[in-house]
Amino acid sequence: MTRDDARRSRSWFGAAGRSGMIYRSWMRNQGFGAEMFDGRPVIGIASTWSELAPCNAHLDRVAEAVKRGVWQAGGFPLVFPVMATGETLLRPTAMFYRNLLALQAEELIRANPLDGVVLLSGCDKTTPGLLMGAASVDLPAVMVTGGPMLNGKFRGQDVGSGTHVWRFEEELKAGRMTQEEVFAAEGCMARSNGHCMTMGTASTMACVAEALGMQLPGSATWPAVDMRRFEVAQEAGRRIVAMVEEDLRPSTVMTRAAFENAIRANAAIGGSTNAIIHLLAIAGRLGVELALDDFDELARPVPTVVDLMPSGRFLMEDFCYAGGLPVVLRDLDEAGLLDGDALTVTGRSIGANVAAAQCWNREVIRPMSEPLQPAGSGTAVLRGNLAPGGAVVKQSAASPELLRHTGRAVVFDTPEAYHEVCDDPELDVAADDVIVIRGAGPRGYPGMPEVANVPIPAKLLRAGVTDMVRVCDGRMSGTGYGTVVLHVTPESAAGGPLAFVRTGDTVTLDVAARTLTLDVDDDELDRRRAAWKPPAPAHATGYGWLYTQHVLQADHGADFDFLVGSRGAAVPRESH
Repeated sequence: MTRDDARRSRSWFGAAGRSGMIYRSWMRNQGFGAEMFDGRPVIGIASTWSELAPCNAHLDRVAEAVKRGVWQAGGFPLVFPVMATGETLLRPTAMFYRNLLALQAEELIRANPLDGVVLLSGCDKTTPGLLMGAASVDLPAVMVTGGPMLNGKFRGQDVGSGTHVWRFEEELKAGRMTQEEVFAAEGCMARSNGHCMTMGTASTMACVAEALGMQLPGSATWPAVDMRRFEVAQEAGRRIVAMVEEDLRPSTVMTRAAFENAIRANAAIGGSTNAIIHLLAIAGRLGVELALDDFDELARPVPTVVDLMPSGRFLMEDFCYAGGLPVVLRDLDEAGLLDGDALTVTGRSIGANVAAAQCWNREVIRPMSEPLQPAGSGTAVLRGNLAPGGAVVKQSAASPELLRHTGRAVVFDTPEAYHEVCDDPELDVAADDVIVIRGAGPRGYPGMPEVANVPIPAKLLRAGVTDMVRVCDGRMSGTGYGTVVLHVTPESAAGGPLAFVRTGDTVTLDVAARTLTLDVDDDELDRRRAAWKPPAPAHATGYGWLYTQHVLQADHGADFDFLVGSRGAAVPRESH
């Protein structure tokens, strides 16, 4: 046993007497020889593989590629499972379980004989959940995302997962598609392993992890079934062994500069509004000062340059072949919109990583001088008497003519209440009304589901209406589109002003002024507040109770209050 006795794993495998014998002997029942306990770095591979999370169902093969890299670099790789929070199947929403994944990952990393960890993610909540957990332990870590699906193909056209779900639903409701045609379309939309190939939250968070410096350059965009996805996974396995030697930790990589880079990159790619909540939560684990208003201020000078659904035309496969995120980061750096000195998991700066990036398709990745959307058209942060804690709207996915709009509120206490009547031809709703959905926040649903972009009422769809202003304390899928005001804070279940809106009130959205206003005077709001009673808790026991008691509001990342901050990687007490 000649290698570094200071390694964390040596507290297990280098122990003398009975304790060391127990740790080593039980590992040897898997066929590992005695030489594996000579002090080489022990690398955990935290895998969110699950057949219940379709976006992550290929991560077992990605893990094998990571293991090859660890072996090549002289490490000892060990795969362990963590919770797969797939938005496609989990109810009430994967967001309800993101914090549980983060907690589980943190405790497993700390409790086991690991010197470094590779984080394998896919569907959108697994990436931030793993980053949150790794940040709280602060052992050397590198992210490997599973990659997007191949472009969907239907009737000779590209179709995007998620984005076309909403469009096909509208076509079905409007009578322009049959149910049989929808069945055919759904089989053409998801035709390979991987996560959504639109710029949904999964693709967004993969790019955000790369912009944060936690993922190897260029690795966010390789399709899940492209062999280069497995090559980069193998490279990550080699790199994590070196990171252990260098003691390169998440807290050194994910600095304030890294978060600023991620926010600007998110604006440039037309990324999901969900990145706001996730970045706030990750920053909270690291003690990095980051506020909701930073997302507006930092994004304002950044144009949207990536022409991807739902804001544009193309898909992640096209983005990858055009040069991927390194091109966007290089262009931002050259425009003075990136901190090129920020350190990354490569051990080099992000500017050095992307300096040689080349663009192969300027239709997909537009020049900064000819953007898809001009600077200032990214996600806007709104405030006003309806959202004193803030709300957000994704301008690039909205209808420009609705970004300044005043309309009559049509209020529903839950998303389900709206869905019960949205197809009713007698529903009292007009195209210039504002649909208000409450009871969808972190505490109220619970879990803050992706329900804010509710479909347009069927009678309006049939009349040719394609968009309306919608206001909600929930979230919207990154694959969604429309003029939807999200993350209204405080949420209605916490007694926020959204709880006091009544059908017939007037709501004014003014994105240019960054305001969301309920045109009701303060005295009347006070009367409504005094008469309001909080809804009964959704859970009296179990994880649901824990969640509703301790979840923070959206402007603080919807993390648990008791998980904010880093707890470090101190070796737990021995029990033998």
